[in-house]
Amino acid sequence: MTYHEHQSHAATLIDAQGAPWAAIDADAVARMQAQNRFRTGLDIARYTAGIMRRDMAAYDADPANYTQSLGAWHGFIAQQTMIAVKKHIGSTKRRYLYLSGWMVAALRSDFGPLPDQSMHEKTAVPALIEEIYTFLKQADARELGGLFKTLDAARDAGDMLREREALAAIDAHETHVVPIIADIDAGFGNAEATYLLAKQMIEAGACALQIENQVSDEKQCGHQDGKVTVPHEDFLAKIRACRYAFLELGVDDGIIVARTDSLGAGLTKQIAYSREPGDLGDLYNGFLDCEDVDGAGNPGDVLINRDGRIVRPRRLPSNLYQFRPGTGEDRCVLDCVTALQNGADLIWIETEKPHIEQIAGMVDRVRARVPDAKLVYNNSPSFNWTLNFRQQVYDAWIEEGRDMAAYDRAGLMAQSYDSTDLAVEADSRIRDFQRDSAARAGIFHHLITLPTYHTAALSTDNLARDYFGEAGMLGYVEGVQREEIRQGIACVRHQNMAGSDIGDEHKGYFAGEAALKAGGGANTMNQFAA
Repeated sequence: MTYHEHQSHAATLIDAQGAPWAAIDADAVARMQAQNRFRTGLDIARYTAGIMRRDMAAYDADPANYTQSLGAWHGFIAQQTMIAVKKHIGSTKRRYLYLSGWMVAALRSDFGPLPDQSMHEKTAVPALIEEIYTFLKQADARELGGLFKTLDAARDAGDMLREREALAAIDAHETHVVPIIADIDAGFGNAEATYLLAKQMIEAGACALQIENQVSDEKQCGHQDGKVTVPHEDFLAKIRACRYAFLELGVDDGIIVARTDSLGAGLTKQIAYSREPGDLGDLYNGFLDCEDVDGAGNPGDVLINRDGRIVRPRRLPSNLYQFRPGTGEDRCVLDCVTALQNGADLIWIETEKPHIEQIAGMVDRVRARVPDAKLVYNNSPSFNWTLNFRQQVYDAWIEEGRDMAAYDRAGLMAQSYDSTDLAVEADSRIRDFQRDSAARAGIFHHLITLPTYHTAALSTDNLARDYFGEAGMLGYVEGVQREEIRQGIACVRHQNMAGSDIGDEHKGYFAGEAALKAGGGANTMNQFAA
Protein backbone atom coordinates (compact mmCIF):
# COMPACT_ATOMS: atom_id res chain seq x y z
CA MET A 1 0.00 0.00 0.00
CA THR A 2 1.10 3.56 -0.68
CA TYR A 3 1.36 6.18 2.04
CA HIS A 4 -1.87 7.75 0.79
CA GLU A 5 -3.66 4.38 0.86
CA HIS A 6 -2.50 3.76 4.46
CA GLN A 7 -3.67 7.24 5.42
CA SER A 8 -7.06 6.85 3.75
CA HIS A 9 -7.64 3.45 5.33
CA ALA A 10 -6.74 4.81 8.77
CA ALA A 11 -9.01 7.84 8.29
CA THR A 12 -11.93 5.56 7.45
CA LEU A 13 -11.37 3.51 10.61
CA ILE A 14 -11.05 6.61 12.78
CA ASP A 15 -14.18 8.21 11.34
CA ALA A 16 -16.14 5.01 11.95
CA GLN A 17 -15.25 5.12 15.66
CA GLY A 18 -16.39 8.70 16.09
CA ALA A 19 -15.57 10.85 19.13
CA PRO A 20 -13.59 8.27 21.16
CA TRP A 21 -10.95 8.14 18.41
CA ALA A 22 -11.07 11.83 17.53
CA ALA A 23 -7.53 12.44 18.82
CA ILE A 24 -6.05 9.71 16.62
CA ASP A 25 -4.37 11.22 13.55
CA ALA A 26 -4.61 9.26 10.29
CA ASP A 27 -1.30 10.67 9.05
CA ALA A 28 0.45 9.47 12.20
CA VAL A 29 -1.05 6.00 11.78
CA ALA A 30 0.12 5.87 8.15
CA ARG A 31 3.60 6.89 9.22
CA MET A 32 3.85 4.28 11.93
CA GLN A 33 2.61 1.62 9.51
CA ALA A 34 5.20 2.65 6.92
CA GLN A 35 7.87 2.47 9.62
CA ASN A 36 6.77 -1.04 10.57
CA ARG A 37 6.43 -2.65 7.17
CA PHE A 38 7.42 -6.09 8.46
CA ARG A 39 5.19 -7.34 11.26
CA THR A 40 6.88 -10.68 11.95
CA GLY A 41 10.08 -12.56 11.23
CA LEU A 42 8.13 -14.77 8.82
CA ASP A 43 7.16 -11.68 6.83
CA ILE A 44 10.86 -10.93 6.55
CA ALA A 45 11.80 -14.53 5.66
CA ARG A 46 9.23 -14.66 2.85
CA TYR A 47 10.23 -11.24 1.52
CA THR A 48 13.97 -11.89 1.56
CA ALA A 49 13.64 -15.42 0.14
CA GLY A 50 12.00 -13.82 -2.89
CA ILE A 51 14.95 -11.45 -3.20
CA MET A 52 17.45 -14.31 -3.15
CA ARG A 53 15.49 -16.36 -5.69
CA ARG A 54 15.35 -13.41 -8.08
CA ASP A 55 19.05 -12.77 -7.57
CA MET A 56 19.85 -16.43 -8.27
CA ALA A 57 17.92 -16.23 -11.55
CA ALA A 58 19.71 -12.99 -12.45
CA TYR A 59 23.07 -14.66 -11.78
CA ASP A 60 22.14 -17.61 -13.99
CA ALA A 61 21.45 -15.12 -16.79
CA ASP A 62 24.69 -13.20 -16.20
CA PRO A 63 27.44 -14.07 -13.67
CA ALA A 64 28.20 -10.36 -13.34
CA ASN A 65 25.12 -10.32 -11.09
CA TYR A 66 26.88 -12.03 -8.20
CA THR A 67 25.93 -11.10 -4.63
CA GLN A 68 27.93 -10.16 -1.53
CA SER A 69 27.61 -10.02 2.22
CA LEU A 70 29.53 -9.08 5.34
CA GLY A 71 29.29 -10.97 8.61
CA ALA A 72 27.72 -9.14 11.56
CA TRP A 73 27.80 -10.13 15.24
CA HIS A 74 25.43 -7.47 16.57
CA GLY A 75 22.30 -5.74 15.32
CA PHE A 76 24.04 -2.37 15.42
CA ILE A 77 26.89 -3.63 13.24
CA ALA A 78 24.38 -5.02 10.71
CA GLN A 79 22.44 -1.76 10.77
CA GLN A 80 25.50 0.39 10.17
CA THR A 81 26.59 -1.93 7.36
CA MET A 82 23.33 -1.44 5.48
CA ILE A 83 23.20 2.29 6.19
CA ALA A 84 26.71 2.52 4.72
CA VAL A 85 25.70 0.45 1.68
CA LYS A 86 22.81 2.81 0.92
CA LYS A 87 25.00 5.86 1.53
CA HIS A 88 27.96 4.79 -0.62
CA ILE A 89 26.50 2.33 -3.15
CA GLY A 90 23.04 3.83 -3.41
CA SER A 91 21.08 0.59 -3.08
CA THR A 92 21.07 -2.63 -1.08
CA LYS A 93 20.44 -4.63 -4.26
CA ARG A 94 22.51 -7.86 -4.24
CA ARG A 95 23.97 -6.98 -0.81
CA TYR A 96 23.14 -9.33 2.07
CA LEU A 97 24.29 -10.06 5.61
CA TYR A 98 25.96 -13.19 6.90
CA LEU A 99 25.45 -14.57 10.39
CA SER A 100 28.49 -16.56 11.40
CA GLY A 101 28.35 -19.32 13.99
CA TRP A 102 32.02 -18.54 14.63
CA MET A 103 31.16 -15.01 15.75
CA VAL A 104 28.16 -16.15 17.79
CA ALA A 105 30.48 -18.56 19.62
CA ALA A 106 33.25 -16.00 20.06
CA LEU A 107 31.12 -13.00 21.00
CA ARG A 108 27.54 -13.91 21.94
CA SER A 109 27.72 -16.92 24.25
CA ASP A 110 26.88 -16.76 27.95
CA PHE A 111 29.92 -18.97 28.49
CA GLY A 112 32.17 -16.20 27.21
CA PRO A 113 34.47 -16.45 24.19
CA LEU A 114 34.36 -19.93 22.68
CA PRO A 115 35.99 -21.64 19.69
CA ASP A 116 33.88 -22.49 16.67
CA GLN A 117 32.87 -25.94 17.91
CA SER A 118 29.09 -25.65 18.44
CA MET A 119 29.52 -25.28 22.18
CA HIS A 120 27.52 -22.03 22.39
CA GLU A 121 23.82 -21.88 23.18
CA LYS A 122 22.04 -22.65 19.93
CA THR A 123 19.22 -20.28 20.87
CA ALA A 124 21.77 -17.45 20.58
CA VAL A 125 21.61 -17.85 16.80
CA PRO A 126 17.89 -17.09 16.27
CA ALA A 127 18.17 -14.42 18.98
CA LEU A 128 20.86 -12.66 16.93
CA ILE A 129 18.78 -12.93 13.73
CA GLU A 130 15.86 -11.27 15.51
CA GLU A 131 18.19 -8.61 16.93
CA ILE A 132 19.64 -7.82 13.51
CA TYR A 133 16.23 -7.35 11.94
CA THR A 134 15.11 -5.18 14.87
CA PHE A 135 18.02 -2.85 14.13
CA LEU A 136 17.41 -2.91 10.37
CA LYS A 137 13.75 -2.03 10.87
CA GLN A 138 14.81 0.80 13.17
CA ALA A 139 17.04 2.10 10.38
CA ASP A 140 13.97 2.17 8.14
CA ALA A 141 11.98 4.04 10.77
CA ARG A 142 14.74 6.59 11.26
CA GLU A 143 15.20 7.22 7.52
CA LEU A 144 11.46 7.46 6.91
CA GLY A 145 11.22 9.87 9.84
CA GLY A 146 13.49 12.23 7.92
CA LEU A 147 11.28 11.94 4.84
CA PHE A 148 8.21 12.71 6.96
CA LYS A 149 9.89 15.90 8.20
CA THR A 150 10.52 16.89 4.58
CA LEU A 151 6.85 16.23 3.82
CA ASP A 152 5.74 18.35 6.77
CA ALA A 153 8.04 21.21 5.76
CA ALA A 154 6.61 21.15 2.22
CA ARG A 155 3.06 21.20 3.55
CA ASP A 156 3.82 24.01 5.99
CA ALA A 157 5.25 26.04 3.11
CA GLY A 158 2.28 25.25 0.85
CA ASP A 159 4.69 23.84 -1.75
CA MET A 160 2.63 21.19 -3.55
CA LEU A 161 5.48 20.16 -5.88
CA ARG A 162 7.79 19.42 -2.94
CA GLU A 163 4.93 17.64 -1.20
CA ARG A 164 4.41 15.33 -4.20
CA GLU A 165 8.15 14.69 -4.37
CA ALA A 166 8.26 13.85 -0.68
CA LEU A 167 5.30 11.47 -0.99
CA ALA A 168 6.96 9.79 -3.98
CA ALA A 169 10.18 9.37 -1.97
CA ILE A 170 8.25 7.82 0.92
CA ASP A 171 6.49 5.34 -1.38
CA ALA A 172 9.79 4.50 -3.14
CA HIS A 173 11.74 4.06 0.10
CA GLU A 174 14.17 1.12 -0.08
CA THR A 175 14.21 -0.92 3.09
CA HIS A 176 17.40 -1.79 4.95
CA VAL A 177 15.96 -5.29 5.46
CA VAL A 178 18.04 -7.66 3.35
CA PRO A 179 18.54 -11.43 3.25
CA ILE A 180 20.54 -13.06 6.01
CA ILE A 181 22.40 -16.28 5.26
CA ALA A 182 22.41 -17.85 8.71
CA ASP A 183 24.86 -20.46 9.94
CA ILE A 184 23.19 -23.44 11.63
CA ASP A 185 26.59 -25.15 12.01
CA ALA A 186 26.19 -28.94 11.70
CA GLY A 187 22.64 -28.81 13.03
CA PHE A 188 23.36 -28.88 16.78
CA GLY A 189 22.36 -32.50 17.22
CA ASN A 190 20.27 -35.01 15.31
CA ALA A 191 17.88 -34.18 12.48
CA GLU A 192 15.03 -33.40 14.91
CA ALA A 193 17.26 -30.90 16.74
CA THR A 194 18.18 -29.38 13.38
CA TYR A 195 14.50 -29.04 12.44
CA LEU A 196 13.58 -27.36 15.73
CA LEU A 197 16.45 -24.87 15.52
CA ALA A 198 15.75 -24.22 11.83
CA LYS A 199 12.17 -23.27 12.73
CA GLN A 200 13.36 -20.77 15.33
CA MET A 201 15.82 -19.25 12.86
CA ILE A 202 13.18 -18.94 10.13
CA GLU A 203 10.63 -17.49 12.56
CA ALA A 204 13.26 -14.89 13.48
CA GLY A 205 13.57 -13.91 9.80
CA ALA A 206 16.22 -16.13 8.18
CA CYS A 207 15.43 -16.99 4.57
CA ALA A 208 18.65 -18.96 3.99
CA LEU A 209 20.19 -21.61 6.22
CA GLN A 210 23.76 -22.80 5.76
CA ILE A 211 24.47 -26.27 7.13
CA GLU A 212 27.70 -28.28 7.02
CA ASN A 213 28.43 -31.99 6.75
CA GLN A 214 30.48 -32.35 9.93
CA VAL A 215 29.57 -34.43 12.96
CA SER A 216 27.70 -32.15 15.37
CA ASP A 217 29.56 -33.17 18.51
CA GLU A 218 32.96 -33.08 16.76
CA LYS A 219 32.34 -29.84 14.86
CA GLN A 220 35.38 -27.68 14.08
CA CYS A 221 35.86 -24.39 12.30
CA GLY A 222 36.21 -25.01 8.58
CA HIS A 223 39.73 -23.57 8.68
CA GLN A 224 41.00 -25.71 11.53
CA ASP A 225 42.28 -29.25 11.71
CA GLY A 226 40.41 -32.25 13.08
CA LYS A 227 37.24 -32.01 11.01
CA VAL A 228 35.03 -35.13 10.92
CA THR A 229 32.38 -35.63 8.25
CA VAL A 230 29.21 -37.72 8.27
CA PRO A 231 27.88 -40.16 5.62
CA HIS A 232 25.71 -38.57 2.97
CA GLU A 233 22.43 -40.03 4.20
CA ASP A 234 22.95 -38.45 7.63
CA PHE A 235 23.56 -35.05 6.05
CA LEU A 236 20.62 -35.37 3.67
CA ALA A 237 18.31 -36.05 6.61
CA LYS A 238 19.29 -32.64 8.03
CA ILE A 239 18.81 -30.93 4.66
CA ARG A 240 15.31 -32.42 4.53
CA ALA A 241 14.71 -31.27 8.13
CA CYS A 242 15.50 -27.69 7.07
CA ARG A 243 13.18 -27.96 4.06
CA TYR A 244 10.35 -29.29 6.22
CA ALA A 245 10.86 -26.33 8.57
CA PHE A 246 10.60 -23.85 5.70
CA LEU A 247 7.48 -25.50 4.28
CA GLU A 248 5.76 -25.86 7.65
CA LEU A 249 6.16 -22.13 8.23
CA GLY A 250 5.00 -21.14 4.76
CA VAL A 251 8.37 -19.98 3.42
CA ASP A 252 7.95 -22.02 0.27
CA ASP A 253 11.07 -20.71 -1.47
CA GLY A 254 13.49 -20.77 1.47
CA ILE A 255 17.13 -21.39 0.55
CA ILE A 256 19.37 -24.17 1.86
CA VAL A 257 23.13 -23.81 1.50
CA ALA A 258 24.90 -27.17 1.81
CA ARG A 259 28.50 -26.78 2.93
CA THR A 260 31.10 -29.49 2.51
CA ASP A 261 34.23 -29.51 4.64
CA SER A 262 35.57 -32.62 2.95
CA LEU A 263 38.50 -30.87 1.30
CA GLY A 264 40.17 -30.38 4.69
CA ALA A 265 38.44 -33.20 6.59
CA GLY A 266 40.34 -36.47 6.62
CA LEU A 267 38.22 -38.26 9.21
CA THR A 268 34.81 -39.85 9.65
CA LYS A 269 33.07 -41.16 12.73
CA GLN A 270 30.93 -43.69 10.92
CA ILE A 271 31.13 -46.29 8.24
CA ALA A 272 28.20 -45.64 5.95
CA TYR A 273 25.38 -48.13 5.53
CA SER A 274 25.38 -49.61 2.04
CA ARG A 275 22.58 -51.56 0.39
CA GLU A 276 24.30 -52.37 -2.88
CA PRO A 277 27.51 -51.66 -4.79
CA GLY A 278 27.66 -48.13 -6.15
CA ASP A 279 25.13 -46.56 -3.77
CA LEU A 280 25.97 -43.52 -1.65
CA GLY A 281 27.10 -45.61 1.30
CA ASP A 282 29.39 -47.66 -0.87
CA LEU A 283 30.84 -44.55 -2.50
CA TYR A 284 31.49 -42.94 0.89
CA ASN A 285 33.16 -46.06 2.22
CA GLY A 286 35.22 -46.29 -0.94
CA PHE A 287 37.25 -43.30 0.22
CA LEU A 288 38.24 -44.98 3.50
CA ASP A 289 41.89 -45.77 3.99
CA CYS A 290 41.88 -49.57 4.34
CA GLU A 291 44.33 -52.44 4.58
CA ASP A 292 44.00 -56.10 3.68
CA VAL A 293 43.55 -58.62 6.48
CA ASP A 294 44.03 -62.36 6.77
CA GLY A 295 41.14 -64.37 8.10
CA ALA A 296 38.92 -62.69 10.68
CA GLY A 297 41.43 -60.02 11.68
CA ASN A 298 42.13 -58.99 15.27
CA PRO A 299 39.68 -58.72 18.19
CA GLY A 300 37.72 -55.47 17.93
CA ASP A 301 38.45 -55.01 14.21
CA VAL A 302 35.78 -53.54 11.99
CA LEU A 303 35.94 -55.21 8.58
CA ILE A 304 34.17 -54.28 5.35
CA ASN A 305 33.73 -55.87 1.97
CA ARG A 306 35.42 -53.83 -0.75
CA ASP A 307 35.18 -55.22 -4.28
CA GLY A 308 34.87 -58.78 -2.99
CA ARG A 309 37.81 -58.42 -0.55
CA ILE A 310 37.65 -58.17 3.22
CA VAL A 311 39.56 -55.08 4.33
CA ARG A 312 40.09 -53.23 7.59
CA PRO A 313 39.48 -49.45 7.68
CA ARG A 314 42.29 -47.67 9.48
CA ARG A 315 40.93 -46.62 12.86
CA LEU A 316 42.64 -44.09 15.11
CA PRO A 317 42.87 -44.25 18.92
CA SER A 318 40.08 -41.62 18.90
CA ASN A 319 37.87 -44.34 17.36
CA LEU A 320 37.63 -42.27 14.18
CA TYR A 321 38.31 -43.64 10.73
CA GLN A 322 40.55 -41.90 8.24
CA PHE A 323 40.11 -41.35 4.53
CA ARG A 324 42.80 -42.01 1.95
CA PRO A 325 45.08 -38.99 1.50
CA GLY A 326 44.40 -37.03 -1.66
CA THR A 327 40.67 -37.88 -1.87
CA GLY A 328 39.39 -34.55 -0.53
CA GLU A 329 38.50 -32.99 -3.88
CA ASP A 330 36.68 -36.10 -5.09
CA ARG A 331 34.73 -36.22 -1.84
CA CYS A 332 33.86 -32.52 -2.17
CA VAL A 333 32.49 -33.02 -5.66
CA LEU A 334 30.40 -36.01 -4.59
CA ASP A 335 29.12 -34.07 -1.56
CA CYS A 336 28.05 -31.14 -3.73
CA VAL A 337 26.34 -33.22 -6.38
CA THR A 338 24.54 -35.32 -3.78
CA ALA A 339 23.33 -32.28 -1.82
CA LEU A 340 22.06 -30.46 -4.92
CA GLN A 341 20.29 -33.56 -6.18
CA ASN A 342 18.58 -33.97 -2.81
CA GLY A 343 17.13 -30.58 -1.93
CA ALA A 344 19.95 -28.08 -1.41
CA ASP A 345 19.81 -24.87 -3.45
CA LEU A 346 23.41 -23.66 -3.16
CA ILE A 347 26.71 -25.28 -2.27
CA TRP A 348 29.63 -24.07 -0.17
CA ILE A 349 33.10 -25.52 -0.49
CA GLU A 350 35.49 -24.57 2.30
CA THR A 351 38.98 -24.32 0.82
CA GLU A 352 42.39 -23.76 2.37
CA LYS A 353 43.26 -20.80 0.14
CA PRO A 354 41.51 -18.37 -2.25
CA HIS A 355 42.57 -19.81 -5.60
CA ILE A 356 40.16 -19.37 -8.50
CA GLU A 357 41.35 -22.31 -10.58
CA GLN A 358 41.22 -24.70 -7.63
CA ILE A 359 37.61 -23.69 -6.93
CA ALA A 360 36.69 -23.71 -10.62
CA GLY A 361 38.12 -27.20 -11.10
CA MET A 362 35.71 -28.61 -8.52
CA VAL A 363 32.73 -26.55 -9.65
CA ASP A 364 33.28 -27.62 -13.28
CA ARG A 365 33.03 -31.25 -12.17
CA VAL A 366 29.88 -30.53 -10.18
CA ARG A 367 28.30 -28.67 -13.09
CA ALA A 368 28.95 -31.61 -15.37
CA ARG A 369 26.18 -33.34 -13.40
CA VAL A 370 24.20 -30.34 -12.09
CA PRO A 371 24.53 -27.65 -14.77
CA ASP A 372 23.04 -24.75 -12.77
CA ALA A 373 25.08 -25.42 -9.63
CA LYS A 374 25.97 -22.20 -7.80
CA LEU A 375 28.48 -21.67 -5.05
CA VAL A 376 28.55 -19.61 -1.88
CA TYR A 377 32.19 -18.83 -1.11
CA ASN A 378 33.84 -17.72 2.10
CA ASN A 379 36.35 -14.93 1.41
CA SER A 380 37.76 -15.85 4.78
CA PRO A 381 39.89 -13.73 7.11
CA SER A 382 41.54 -17.06 7.93
CA PHE A 383 43.40 -16.72 4.61
CA ASN A 384 46.47 -14.51 4.44
CA TRP A 385 45.24 -12.80 1.29
CA THR A 386 48.33 -10.69 0.78
CA LEU A 387 50.76 -13.61 1.02
CA ASN A 388 48.57 -16.02 -0.94
CA PHE A 389 48.12 -13.73 -3.91
CA ARG A 390 51.71 -12.55 -3.96
CA GLN A 391 52.79 -16.18 -4.05
CA GLN A 392 50.29 -16.90 -6.83
CA VAL A 393 51.76 -14.08 -8.90
CA TYR A 394 55.28 -15.23 -8.06
CA ASP A 395 54.49 -18.77 -9.26
CA ALA A 396 52.82 -17.48 -12.43
CA TRP A 397 55.80 -15.30 -13.27
CA ILE A 398 58.21 -18.18 -12.64
CA GLU A 399 56.22 -20.22 -15.19
CA GLU A 400 56.50 -17.33 -17.64
CA GLY A 401 60.27 -17.44 -17.26
CA ARG A 402 60.68 -14.07 -15.56
CA ASP A 403 63.73 -13.28 -13.45
CA MET A 404 62.50 -13.49 -9.85
CA ALA A 405 65.87 -13.15 -8.11
CA ALA A 406 64.70 -9.96 -6.38
CA TYR A 407 61.92 -11.81 -4.56
CA ASP A 408 61.91 -14.25 -1.66
CA ARG A 409 58.76 -16.36 -2.09
CA ALA A 410 58.57 -17.24 1.60
CA GLY A 411 59.01 -13.61 2.67
CA LEU A 412 56.63 -11.85 0.30
CA MET A 413 54.52 -10.52 3.16
CA ALA A 414 57.28 -8.03 3.99
CA GLN A 415 56.30 -4.37 3.74
CA SER A 416 59.39 -3.75 1.61
CA TYR A 417 57.60 -5.48 -1.28
CA ASP A 418 54.51 -3.24 -1.12
CA SER A 419 55.48 -0.96 -4.00
CA THR A 420 56.89 -3.68 -6.28
CA ASP A 421 55.29 -4.74 -9.55
CA LEU A 422 54.53 -8.12 -8.01
CA ALA A 423 52.61 -6.57 -5.09
CA VAL A 424 50.69 -4.25 -7.42
CA GLU A 425 49.65 -7.20 -9.58
CA ALA A 426 48.68 -9.24 -6.52
CA ASP A 427 46.48 -6.41 -5.22
CA SER A 428 44.85 -6.12 -8.63
CA ARG A 429 43.98 -9.82 -8.52
CA ILE A 430 42.58 -9.47 -5.00
CA ARG A 431 40.45 -6.54 -6.14
CA ASP A 432 39.05 -8.56 -9.05
CA PHE A 433 38.79 -11.88 -7.22
CA GLN A 434 35.05 -11.77 -6.63
CA ARG A 435 34.16 -10.66 -10.13
CA ASP A 436 36.55 -13.09 -11.82
CA SER A 437 35.59 -16.09 -9.69
CA ALA A 438 31.88 -15.35 -10.14
CA ALA A 439 32.40 -15.68 -13.88
CA ARG A 440 34.92 -18.54 -13.85
CA ALA A 441 34.05 -20.59 -10.79
CA GLY A 442 30.27 -20.39 -10.48
CA ILE A 443 30.30 -18.29 -7.30
CA PHE A 444 26.89 -16.67 -6.85
CA HIS A 445 27.54 -15.28 -3.40
CA HIS A 446 30.73 -13.92 -1.88
CA LEU A 447 30.86 -13.37 1.86
CA ILE A 448 33.38 -12.45 4.51
CA THR A 449 32.54 -14.34 7.66
CA LEU A 450 34.31 -12.31 10.34
CA PRO A 451 35.09 -8.84 8.96
CA THR A 452 33.45 -6.78 11.70
CA TYR A 453 35.17 -8.85 14.40
CA HIS A 454 38.46 -7.64 12.95
CA THR A 455 37.38 -4.05 12.27
CA ALA A 456 36.17 -3.71 15.87
CA ALA A 457 39.51 -4.98 17.13
CA LEU A 458 41.55 -2.73 14.82
CA SER A 459 39.62 0.49 15.49
CA THR A 460 39.58 -0.15 19.24
CA ASP A 461 43.33 -0.81 19.25
CA ASN A 462 43.96 2.47 17.44
CA LEU A 463 41.71 4.44 19.80
CA ALA A 464 43.23 2.89 22.94
CA ARG A 465 46.76 3.50 21.66
CA ASP A 466 46.11 7.20 21.11
CA TYR A 467 43.70 8.03 23.96
CA PHE A 468 45.70 6.33 26.69
CA GLY A 469 48.93 7.59 25.12
CA GLU A 470 50.27 11.06 24.41
CA ALA A 471 47.29 12.22 22.35
CA GLY A 472 44.80 12.00 25.22
CA MET A 473 41.37 13.36 24.24
CA LEU A 474 42.72 14.36 20.85
CA GLY A 475 43.06 10.66 20.15
CA TYR A 476 39.27 10.40 20.19
CA VAL A 477 38.47 13.76 18.61
CA GLU A 478 40.94 13.53 15.74
CA GLY A 479 40.70 9.80 15.11
CA VAL A 480 36.97 9.32 15.61
CA GLN A 481 34.64 12.30 15.98
CA ARG A 482 36.26 14.62 13.46
CA GLU A 483 36.26 11.81 10.90
CA GLU A 484 32.62 11.01 11.64
CA ILE A 485 31.68 14.63 10.95
CA ARG A 486 33.75 14.97 7.79
CA GLN A 487 32.72 11.61 6.36
CA GLY A 488 29.06 12.16 7.13
CA ILE A 489 28.75 9.20 9.51
CA ALA A 490 25.20 9.34 10.86
CA CYS A 491 26.26 7.93 14.22
CA VAL A 492 27.96 11.18 15.15
CA ARG A 493 24.41 12.10 16.22
CA HIS A 494 24.20 9.04 18.40
CA GLN A 495 20.97 10.07 20.16
CA ASN A 496 19.23 10.20 16.80
CA MET A 497 20.68 6.84 15.78
CA ALA A 498 19.48 5.27 19.02
CA GLY A 499 15.90 6.37 18.27
CA SER A 500 15.46 9.56 20.28
CA ASP A 501 13.84 11.48 17.41
CA ILE A 502 11.53 8.57 16.63
CA GLY A 503 10.48 8.60 20.27
CA ASP A 504 9.83 12.35 20.12
CA GLU A 505 7.56 11.85 17.11
CA HIS A 506 5.61 9.19 18.95
CA LYS A 507 5.27 11.41 22.02
CA GLY A 508 3.75 14.04 19.77
CA TYR A 509 1.27 11.52 18.37
CA PHE A 510 0.30 10.32 21.83
CA ALA A 511 0.25 13.54 23.89
CA GLY A 512 0.07 16.39 21.37
CA GLU A 513 1.25 19.75 22.71
CA ALA A 514 1.72 18.23 26.17
CA ALA A 515 4.51 15.95 24.97
CA LEU A 516 7.85 16.36 26.75
CA LYS A 517 10.42 15.95 23.99
CA ALA A 518 14.18 15.42 24.15
CA GLY A 519 15.15 17.12 20.90
CA GLY A 520 14.76 20.76 21.93
CA GLY A 521 17.29 23.56 21.89
CA ALA A 522 19.19 22.27 24.91
CA ASN A 523 20.01 18.97 23.23
CA THR A 524 23.76 19.02 22.52
CA MET A 525 23.20 16.86 19.42
CA ASN A 526 22.22 20.11 17.72
CA GLN A 527 25.95 20.88 17.56
CA PHE A 528 26.12 18.28 14.79
CA ALA A 529 23.09 19.47 12.82
CA ALA A 530 25.31 20.70 10.00
